[in-house]
Amino acid sequence: MSWTAITGKLEAWRARGENARKTGRHWRRRIALFLAVVGPGLITSNVDNDAGGITVYSTSGAQLGYALLWTIIPISIALYVSEEMCARMGVVTGKGLSDLIREEFGFRSTFFVMLAGLAVDFSNTVAEFAGVAASMAIFGITKYVSVPIAAIVVWVLVVRGTYRQVEKIFLVACVFYGTYVASAFLAKPNWLLAAKQTFIPDIHMNAAYILALTALIGTSVAPWQFFYLQAGYVEKRVGARQYKHARLDVLVGSITCMAIVFFIIVCTAATLNASGHTEITEAADAAKALAPLAGRWAAGLFALGLLNASLFSASVLPLSTAHVICEGLGFEAGINHKFRDAKIFYGLYTALIVLGGGVILIPRAPLLKILVLSQVANGIWLPFVLVLILLLINRKDLMGSHVNSKGFNTLAWTISIALIVVTVALAYVTIFKPHAAG
Repeated sequence: MSWTAITGKLEAWRARGENARKTGRHWRRRIALFLAVVGPGLITSNVDNDAGGITVYSTSGAQLGYALLWTIIPISIALYVSEEMCARMGVVTGKGLSDLIREEFGFRSTFFVMLAGLAVDFSNTVAEFAGVAASMAIFGITKYVSVPIAAIVVWVLVVRGTYRQVEKIFLVACVFYGTYVASAFLAKPNWLLAAKQTFIPDIHMNAAYILALTALIGTSVAPWQFFYLQAGYVEKRVGARQYKHARLDVLVGSITCMAIVFFIIVCTAATLNASGHTEITEAADAAKALAPLAGRWAAGLFALGLLNASLFSASVLPLSTAHVICEGLGFEAGINHKFRDAKIFYGLYTALIVLGGGVILIPRAPLLKILVLSQVANGIWLPFVLVLILLLINRKDLMGSHVNSKGFNTLAWTISIALIVVTVALAYVTIFKPHAAG
């Protein structure tokens, strides 16, 4: 081989090595940028799997088996589309959703948003502490011990931590949803049937099926998510340049959220439904019933998942409410502020934690009525907020070139109308036909 050929090959190898290093640096940079932005989308979507949501998923699996798994894909799309618009508004305008509503539509609209947000989030916060009490009762710990400790933990976490510190803990909490994945595998389901019914709808026109379907869709997208998500990107100072990373964060959050829903339904379908245990009224009932059917490890992991979800949501829901009210009134808001600089924000957060946990400690507390109030308020609040979001996202003076495209707008309006119909229907059933809903 001639010297020219040898040097040519060496040069080619050097060039390939340099290209490989450049590619590696490129991907490391992209991953680093994504990790710098990730958080609000992943956290917001997964908090949606709270005590109330887990109850709906558990009862769906127990009563109908794998029949509602086909809803996972369309609900994932609805969750992504609705949250993506808020993420886009946050990174483009640098303002929270309540801020934009107040500036663009006036205080009257903002006041309605604040009032509805307070009612919905307070009742949901009570439900989260009920989840803490129920999950710890499985391990033999009374609510008079578990609830106060939980309230102190979530209060100290948020009030004493910075946004970065709190976000890291919330991201770790997302990982603990993996307990439901483990429970599903321990339940030894029919994976082939589960996969088939995920992609091929199994529709039944009976009251139980329609009510379960309505509840599953109605709990998938909650108005508080929009406010917390947008505030998260604003507080994290994510700008328009990082929009594609924020969009990916929302996408990953939507997929992981609904993946957990899939495993909860699979777990309860493979055990409770298969053995005839269909009378499940809450997630704690499902955890207890799993023990003799799938083993104490499956039951314990399911209960730990409920505890994690309840603590996680009990931290985030009051934060969302504090953001809604403080942004709407023009007060300082955000975890990065010191207590002395954002007294109204932290005062609201503290009040919601104390009152939410306190209601659970009242003997014979009307938890069912509180949950009904939550569903009804959500049904009133969601249509109003979705319409405001769609009006804001399509304003060129506000969003510039980041307004919805025609195709995305058609999809967004279609999904929003469907969510509004489902949520209002669920609120109607909850008020006027409570026995049917139960």
